[in-house]
Amino acid sequence: MAYTAAHWGAYRVVDDGTALAPLEDDPQPSRIGRGWLSAATDRQSRILRPAVRRGWLDGDRGAGRGIDSYVEMEWDAVLDLAAGEVERVRGTFGNGAIFAGSYGWASAGRFHHAQSQLRRFLNLAGGFVGARDTYSHAAAEVMFPHLLGLSNREFQDVVTSFSEVRRHCELVLAFGGISPRTAQVASSGTTRHEVGRWLGDLAAGKVRLVNVSPRRGDLDGAEWLPIRPGTDVALMLALAFEIVAAGREDRAFLARCTAGWETLRAYLSGESDGVPKTAEWAAALCDIDAATIRALALELTERRSMVSLTWGMQRADHGEQPLWAGLALASVIGQIGRPGCGFAFGYGSTTPVGRDAPLVDWPSMPQGVNPVRDYIPVARIADMLLRPGEAYTYNLQHRIYPDIRLVWWTGGNPFHHHQDLRRLDEAWKRPETVIVNEHSWTATARRADIVLPATTPFEREDVMVNRRDPVLLWMSRIRAPMGEARDDYAIFAGLAERLGLAEAFTEGRDAEGWLRHLWARSQGVAQRAGFALPDFETFRAVGRFDVPLAAEPQNPLSGFVADPQANPLRTESGRITLASERIAGFAMDDCPGHPAWLPPAESLLDAAEDELHLVSNQPDTRLHAQNDRGSEALADKTAGREAGYLHPDTAARHGLKEGEVMRLWNARGACLAGVRFDEGMRRDCVVLPTGAWYDPQIVDGAWLEAHGNPNVLTIDKGTSGMAQGNIAHTALVRIARWDGPLPPLTIDRPPRGISNG
Repeated sequence: MAYTAAHWGAYRVVDDGTALAPLEDDPQPSRIGRGWLSAATDRQSRILRPAVRRGWLDGDRGAGRGIDSYVEMEWDAVLDLAAGEVERVRGTFGNGAIFAGSYGWASAGRFHHAQSQLRRFLNLAGGFVGARDTYSHAAAEVMFPHLLGLSNREFQDVVTSFSEVRRHCELVLAFGGISPRTAQVASSGTTRHEVGRWLGDLAAGKVRLVNVSPRRGDLDGAEWLPIRPGTDVALMLALAFEIVAAGREDRAFLARCTAGWETLRAYLSGESDGVPKTAEWAAALCDIDAATIRALALELTERRSMVSLTWGMQRADHGEQPLWAGLALASVIGQIGRPGCGFAFGYGSTTPVGRDAPLVDWPSMPQGVNPVRDYIPVARIADMLLRPGEAYTYNLQHRIYPDIRLVWWTGGNPFHHHQDLRRLDEAWKRPETVIVNEHSWTATARRADIVLPATTPFEREDVMVNRRDPVLLWMSRIRAPMGEARDDYAIFAGLAERLGLAEAFTEGRDAEGWLRHLWARSQGVAQRAGFALPDFETFRAVGRFDVPLAAEPQNPLSGFVADPQANPLRTESGRITLASERIAGFAMDDCPGHPAWLPPAESLLDAAEDELHLVSNQPDTRLHAQNDRGSEALADKTAGREAGYLHPDTAARHGLKEGEVMRLWNARGACLAGVRFDEGMRRDCVVLPTGAWYDPQIVDGAWLEAHGNPNVLTIDKGTSGMAQGNIAHTALVRIARWDGPLPPLTIDRPPRGISNG
């Protein structure tokens, strides 16, 4: 049997490789997969031959990026140019002038992982400036070690299993909802989509589900509290206040298991700032009735309860605060450590969170050690390029932005992930050279100086192994590479040879040799875990192996709660941090030493009458921007544009009908989007999913993104001087009907100079 896998699911290869079928035991296959094959084989969007930007060849130093034409060249000539740039930059400026930008979502394969291949090559070549954290949950990655003594990855590994919630919990308070839509994906791939079934089990049982979100559909079948966006912290604080005011706080838990409670209690009561965080105070901010808040606060203490936050909660201005306030609320309730109760982060944000499959740490491609110690927070790319030498803070450190001369990007698209894309466009012109490995003409590839065509997973062999998935799959090659595409390993092996690093990079192995090597290491891991993997040839022939280990329901912090003295946390106090002297001592106005209500940079609280809050959520038809040129995503567009959602009353107020096209704008930019209705959303919001391929144009003398990318509207600012994460969910916009002719999309064809006919 032939299989393949992606971050959105696993598939049987059928009809001689012309079609894919989800695994029979996947209870809810992803919609994203329906457009995968068509996207990967779209000849107009594929990069078929190595190409170099004309302006770069003429010495324009980046001025033409994004608007220039390209010259196709032979592989040897282009690899010579790329290797020469590495030699020039590291020889003239040092390896600290090279930035390796890669995001790990390119492939679910363990070997053909673009980020690993790039880092292995550059580490051998003397190193690079890298990036810390992720766009998904940067605030959690920085804050959880301070709050819980766990990395975000460690906490995600032990988040309370859905099976335990189903068995023991009575009330789930879900900030941001819990959605099978966002749970379609998993880093390193997934073979099963269980979140929809789990939610159905919860709703059918004794568990009361409460969805705190601007949109009802973020947790179908739940009670809905349509909170004003960006005010969740105020609600969390008020719930904690009302619990304390009623004398319902768990004083024993707070004394045994937390540090800083007296500081937080003084803030809640208003002793420290003169503002009691009452239900009435929060009601004015959150647009939720005070009586509802007070009743919910009491019920959280009367029933076995879980406080749940999605990843999206912390992708907002002061995103550290909802994490801290949510944990503080759960601590006041006092049920952390009890079966099925307490605090959770990430339910529905990705498939494995809440899964009780056994965890197996499978081996990965060795990257070596980076001799360059410098790095930036991942969402501060434009700041780095625009402000070399300037100071910034991150995680209680004072740091300096490096002076980057060469950017190398593989397996990702910052012109999807990043905010304020007009600003990124300007920053992108600053480096002397940009090199991109990519299989399609994404916005990032169209802004590269040297473009190296890479294969898709369909065009190579690999292995899908996910530490939280109970199935291992052999990913078969089902198509020949399109055009002259090469896999990243072959590309970097050719570059390593030019730099005299071939032996160190390849270790004498071709791609199959590395796959055999990784499988042998996996066999050792399996043996230590108590089971045996088949030999390499058998696994390749059969294509699938099911891990024979029993489920392991998780209950985080249960050991700590049972005996905090014997099982201290790796925090400054050994206990859950409700107030931090270290954070307070760093004196950040935007991240004080305890959870706090801090007004966001843009908010409906001070918006003009015609402004709406922009919700740029994850799409249903693709992963980030992947597969946007596939059949499923294309069929879901309106007049070729990404579809945005409005409450029917909001649309009527702006003279909009379903199926029309609207313009969204603010001071940062403007874009077009289709109009769809959703009665289950707040009337002061507009929802525009992320990931439409960035297509900026000048239309009637004005700048306009023509395709519907919301990141031309979002703010490029850090969550705070603590985590410096992105704040994609903090933005206001205006809308109006687009009455003029629709501008043709430029992303429907390759850049100038490229003929894919």
